[in-house]
Amino acid sequence: MPATTPTGTNYDSMIPFQSHAPGYWPEEAMEKWDDPKWQLKNRINSLSELEKHINLTQEERTGIILSGNKLAMSITPHFMNLVDKDDPKCPIRRQIIPRMEESLDDPQEMDDPCGEDSHMPVPGLVHRYPDRVLFLVTDRCASYCRYCTRSRVVSGVGEQQLDTQMEAAFEYLENTPAVRDVLLSGGDPLLFSDGKLEKILARLRAIPHIQFVRIGSRIPIFLPQRITDDLCNMLKKYHPLFISIHTNHPKELTTEVKAGLEKLSDAGIMTGNQSVLLKGVNDDVETQKALVHKLLMCRSRPYYLYQCDLIKGSSHLRTSVAKGIEIIEGLRGHTSGYAIPQYVIDGPGGGGKIPINPDYIKEITPEKVVLRNYEGKEFTYPEPQYANVEV
Repeated sequence: MPATTPTGTNYDSMIPFQSHAPGYWPEEAMEKWDDPKWQLKNRINSLSELEKHINLTQEERTGIILSGNKLAMSITPHFMNLVDKDDPKCPIRRQIIPRMEESLDDPQEMDDPCGEDSHMPVPGLVHRYPDRVLFLVTDRCASYCRYCTRSRVVSGVGEQQLDTQMEAAFEYLENTPAVRDVLLSGGDPLLFSDGKLEKILARLRAIPHIQFVRIGSRIPIFLPQRITDDLCNMLKKYHPLFISIHTNHPKELTTEVKAGLEKLSDAGIMTGNQSVLLKGVNDDVETQKALVHKLLMCRSRPYYLYQCDLIKGSSHLRTSVAKGIEIIEGLRGHTSGYAIPQYVIDGPGGGGKIPINPDYIKEITPEKVVLRNYEGKEFTYPEPQYANVEV
């Protein structure tokens, strides 16, 4: 049976757009707070700093101590202000504060769950799909998600290092006319200065067969102060340009984030959101509905809902696939089509994105297709009788 949701509830009003500044930094002037360089300089990256702001559990303390040889902890003041200091189940807290469970050894988990390393024709450039590539231009982020697919190379503290060979990557792209779409990721490309990022964009735009450039970034969420007028004016010179943002919970969509996303839209840059389905963060229909509605209010299209990858140390954050299907069923028919992301699993070991959908086909024959709708009602669509007749 299809999932049902309560009626008469305004999910958008549950978590409204708001600013949380200055929050844990009441002594700071707003001109400092609005400076992205101040935000980066004052990131929380140690146990002692974090203990000044929130009441940590023993599981969190142990996780922070052990995180030094896997994936660094780093939290911007902006994002830190979204954390409930007294609630270990806070959905923001679960995403960015290490826990002891990250050190558990699950034989099903992998260092490289998406098989990126085996699809690199040159270091730092992943070519899995025929017409598009993933270009890993940096290993640093403004903050680090505890379920990061690239925790093996991101943040600089793990055993494996990202060794992107920029010139070799550009030469490969210049000599591979099948590639028409390049996704810049890492790490987070928007950590680069405007000038450094523009050099990469200009080099890509000089390659005739590259039609689209995309940037994958969580900067608009972790560090919305980085989305400046100067940045937007530079980016819009390289259309068609798309930015894939990463938001998991409606609380992350603050007034500052909304303003940044609107600046990007005003510059003609389409943004699409990629969420990861996470246990205790967004694994219910109500939270997902609030999230996708707020995204549309920010002029950002819900794009993908990812099943959490089999990254090492992520078992405490993973949900069942059945839960993801339940959420999609709870959205389909209960909100706008624009608000419904495509639920996908990245095939473990390098299979690429595989779409997962509820089963709306009850029966299919040469004569008809029997379908069910979101309410569970059945409908018959007759197949054209001449479909198999040669003309």
